Amino acid sequence: MSDLSGKSVWITGAGSGIGEAIAKSLAAGGAHVALSARREETLRQVADDIAASGGKVEIYPLDISDSDKVFETVAKIKSALGKIDVLINCAGVNTPKRHWRDLDIKDWQRIVAVNLNGVANTVCATLPLMRDQQDGLIINIASWAAKHEFPVAGPAYIASKRGVVDLSHSINQEELHNNIRCCCISPGEVATPILQQRPVPIQQEELDRVLKPSDLAEIVTYVVGAPMRVCFNEIVMSPTYNRTLIPIQP
Repeated sequence: MSDLSGKSVWITGAGSGIGEAIAKSLAAGGAHVALSARREETLRQVADDIAASGGKVEIYPLDISDSDKVFETVAKIKSALGKIDVLINCAGVNTPKRHWRDLDIKDWQRIVAVNLNGVANTVCATLPLMRDQQDGLIINIASWAAKHEFPVAGPAYIASKRGVVDLSHSINQEELHNNIRCCCISPGEVATPILQQRPVPIQQEELDRVLKPSDLAEIVTYVVGAPMRVCFNEIVMSPTYNRTLIPIQP
């Protein structure tokens, strides 16, 4: 593992799943991690685990769909940590009633507000700090469904995550002169709580074969430890037993 001592990392969606695994991995490497999620109690549990292992951690409860609160949080993190070297967007939502036949427009709006607008909020709030530093890394967690047809994910989720892919590439196009790079990671099915929101639950035998949060954490830790000259523009990964390649009735 790379020595990440001295790096300040802000992670959204850090209360469980992929965000939690990434936070623990980076903290174990020496990074000072700032954790955000909507539920303070889950953040505190993750932070307690990191602190018990000797890691440096702060928590900032936050709904990233609230742009004003996002900017306030960035100011607090800068005051506490002095900088933000890395922003990692893991926050994401979906709904069980996700297809056009049963989709509520309010669910659509909430999914887009968090999955896409929330990423834009954190990026807009963090980029000025990174420009001043002339250095910065942004990692956005998108989805396999943003790259390949997988109707089980639902149109709102797919549309929001495809937007994240394009948003990520635009950062590299516009900010390369400021030494700011963006990596968009599009994973296939990962064993996280959001997977349990499927209209048809996944059987344990198949759940055991999908990606684990630790798999994403390992990739992210490698990307964070890479030199400034290296930009991993996009990473697409899936389980070897990739159920999205098997015809599934949505």
